[in-house]
Amino acid sequence: MLFMVEMLVDIPLGFDPVEADRLKAAEKARFQELQAAGTWRHIWRVVGQYANVSIFDVESNAQLHDILTGLPLFPFMSMQVTPLCRHPSSMHEDDR
Repeated sequence: MLFMVEMLVDIPLGFDPVEADRLKAAEKARFQELQAAGTWRHIWRVVGQYANVSIFDVESNAQLHDILTGLPLFPFMSMQVTPLCRHPSSMHEDDR
């Protein structure tokens, strides 16, 4: 199942910068694990924001929920999740 997830990160001003750096490093490591596994298929920055648009390939809604809520920066994120399906005009069979 493919999902587009729009993530906006809002770490509060005054949050401990050392802890923020630790969380960002943990987030990057988790992203790279999921990307290597093929689960976090794509990620793009949103210009001018601390935000991204990502494509996830998961087995179920529950798996996506567990992944998103387990992200180190989850407590500071607002997310919009959109389920996707193959468009009949797509030239690519695997949606990659």
